[in-house]
Amino acid sequence: MFVTIGERINTSRPAVREAVEKRDLAYIQDDVRRQQAAGATYVDVNAGARIGHEAEDMEWLIEVIQPVIEIPLCLDSPDPAVLEMAYGMVTQPPMINSISLEGERYETMLPFLQGKDVSVIALCMDDTGLPIGTDDVLARAKKLASGLEEAGIARERIYVDPLIQPISTDQTKGLMTLEAVRRVAQDLPGIHFTCGLSNISYGLPQRKIVNRAFLTLLMGVGLDGAILDPLDNAIMAVVKTTEMLLGQDEYCVGYLDGVRAGQIVA
Repeated sequence: MFVTIGERINTSRPAVREAVEKRDLAYIQDDVRRQQAAGATYVDVNAGARIGHEAEDMEWLIEVIQPVIEIPLCLDSPDPAVLEMAYGMVTQPPMINSISLEGERYETMLPFLQGKDVSVIALCMDDTGLPIGTDDVLARAKKLASGLEEAGIARERIYVDPLIQPISTDQTKGLMTLEAVRRVAQDLPGIHFTCGLSNISYGLPQRKIVNRAFLTLLMGVGLDGAILDPLDNAIMAVVKTTEMLLGQDEYCVGYLDGVRAGQIVA
């Protein structure tokens, strides 16, 4: 099943920031209910935009979100102290967003993750920056998987993010990511993926069309998750339709349910 991480509860979004500042419980609860109804697997919660208020904002968000949804949360923060607090509050095993190979982040996140009942997003980033080729992505994915497995995180709970880069600045970046996903899936059986899909279209017009086309290609080589807006019916229609075409939707049930629910329309 494709793992959709709902991206909407992020205080970098003006409407969410305002709702958090005003402690507008109704706005937040309505949004997460709709994300769940649209097919989100996790709801990402990021409270980092209000400098100096992240911990209290994260605590409030978890308190108001959990009672109204049945799906788990993706706890999104670079601060292990905030994550430790949030982990203690959740009622279902969360996803953690994220760890990377950047020295300081790796060294602080790995002890936090040790022995915890979590899934983890693993960014293929190190201190040299973004990967410059497929070999870079593969090497970093293997190093991250090895370190996380040593920390007690099962491979099946690791979600590699190959770090999609804009095709507008280098026409080979799409092909690089496609090949990287294919090779990581081949060399690390059981590993999962996620990504910030919209990075591919940065700097281009009609970005949503580019994103949808690229998602279909990525799913064809093994991508099984992404950080998306579940309320974008067009992108969710691509997910359901591509799953069906790849033989991952027995008797086309998911596709037909989406059509009946009005989520998939011509």
